[in-house]
Amino acid sequence: MRQKHMLSPTLRSVAEAEMMSHQLLLKAGFIRQLAAGIYSFLPLGFKVLHKVETIVREEMDKIGAQEVLLPSLHPSELWEETGRKKSYGPELMQLQDRHGREFVLGPTHEEVITDLLRDEVNSYKKLPISLYQIQSKFRDERRPRSGLLRGREFMMKDAYSFHANRASLDEQYALFYQAYQNIFSRLGLDFRAVEADSGAMGGTDTHEFMALSEAGEDTVAMCLSCEYASNIEMAKVMHDGGQRTQIEVPVLTEIETKGQKTIAEVASFLDIQAEQVVKSLLFIADDTPVLVLIRGDHDINEVKIKNLLGASVIELAEESQVIAVCGAPSGYLGPVGLKKQVKVIADHAVADMNDMVVGANKKDYHLRHVQHTRDFEIDEVADVRNIQTGDTCPSCGGQIQFSRGIEIGHVFKLGTRYSEVMSGTILDENGKTQPYIMGCYGIGISRAVASIVEQHHDENGIIWPASVAPYAIHLIAVNMKNETQASVAEEVYQMLQKEGIEVLFDDRPERAGVKFKDGDLFGIPLRITVGSKAGEGIIEYKNRRSGVGDALHLQDLSKALPDLMKELM
Repeated sequence: MRQKHMLSPTLRSVAEAEMMSHQLLLKAGFIRQLAAGIYSFLPLGFKVLHKVETIVREEMDKIGAQEVLLPSLHPSELWEETGRKKSYGPELMQLQDRHGREFVLGPTHEEVITDLLRDEVNSYKKLPISLYQIQSKFRDERRPRSGLLRGREFMMKDAYSFHANRASLDEQYALFYQAYQNIFSRLGLDFRAVEADSGAMGGTDTHEFMALSEAGEDTVAMCLSCEYASNIEMAKVMHDGGQRTQIEVPVLTEIETKGQKTIAEVASFLDIQAEQVVKSLLFIADDTPVLVLIRGDHDINEVKIKNLLGASVIELAEESQVIAVCGAPSGYLGPVGLKKQVKVIADHAVADMNDMVVGANKKDYHLRHVQHTRDFEIDEVADVRNIQTGDTCPSCGGQIQFSRGIEIGHVFKLGTRYSEVMSGTILDENGKTQPYIMGCYGIGISRAVASIVEQHHDENGIIWPASVAPYAIHLIAVNMKNETQASVAEEVYQMLQKEGIEVLFDDRPERAGVKFKDGDLFGIPLRITVGSKAGEGIIEYKNRRSGVGDALHLQDLSKALPDLMKELM
């Protein structure tokens, strides 16, 4: 491709972009923003996107998945059929046609694929089957400020498998899991597969694939001693199961703590440690109030609470609900003397406490020397807090550390979550009707592009892995007005094309400094420069990643190319 004719508008500054991938993709002219969270892919960006898609397709095809293309516009009644129109939340984009019929812009396609299969597959003999597609998805993100990492329209590969039994699902899940390992390795990403929560998708046995990066919004709990990794939402906190130490606790005392609402404020006011204070939080789980207790130095884990209760929706109670149930505003809640009877769930660490401080369910007051069983009852003890740095690894007993991660893929065992409610059934080998069993497997294609940039860049620009680079070689003619340089550069360009190598030829009438700066920004793996020694048949090459380069005689280029290209892999 001749750069003189390419749409590749570079920018020197992008003040509105916070993430490095967002900045560099805008600067290099790979993308342009149309609206918040909505981007156009320009030629260089689209070539990278296509390279990622090609790798994904190759690995999907290897495991026997078949490519389809499903509509982006979904009849709203399909989402009502599964109950997800309500539970998915405000991220679901909805619209009406001219006849007032309601539609959803697809953020994912479980409903549509289930609707297709329930009409087309009715016997176990046609299973298992795996289908995948690559298309745009839509989610009304609240804060789409991170470029391709969090967009309102984005490119995604979603796949779905259908089975007659759990063993078949397990086999296919393992195939997809390995395919994802292959895909992300080929993309040049440093990633981890972590235990995760299925969220609005439903199902069990799910893993997220995280590209490790400080730009990530997710916290990954990783072991220093083994391969264990988990999303912080799902990381199990180990508890030895021992009984609390029996000590004599002074009688419960009410203390005025006017204006002291937070754990830090209460602990400071009473001159005690935060771990001696209990944090009481009122949740509404599917319209039912639940009081959750955790130690003051720990963080609540809403996902664990939701899963523990088997709730569809769980939210912190509004202030009016808090006062109605507890009799006091937030900041002064506790399990003693509740206004209404509610279920009380305590974390293991709270159950191990003897002498604690809790809210008095009375504004500006707390209770000191509180002991459960004597002063209040716990209905259920469970792991409901976030794991912390230094906690024990649930796999090997080692020590946990944290890393930031970008979710680039997710695999689920959906089971019969969708087939049951949508009457997706087959006749089994005994002639009995049963819902088919499903798996779901997603990859954020455009998010993967941004993740690669987050992990592969320097102060001068992007450094693309060879597998996804828009071109393998960036050929730069330093001075196109010099006939010798222009002629030699043209000869090199023609030779590289005959070799079947993707090459971008910078034949623009620009200054050398501009060309080299743009070249670093683009991040193409190998640069070949035709400059002042062209008359002697001398050209130069430079590896973008290593910075290693040298001079080379033109007649030796063809022979040297295989080794130069090999160094890029």
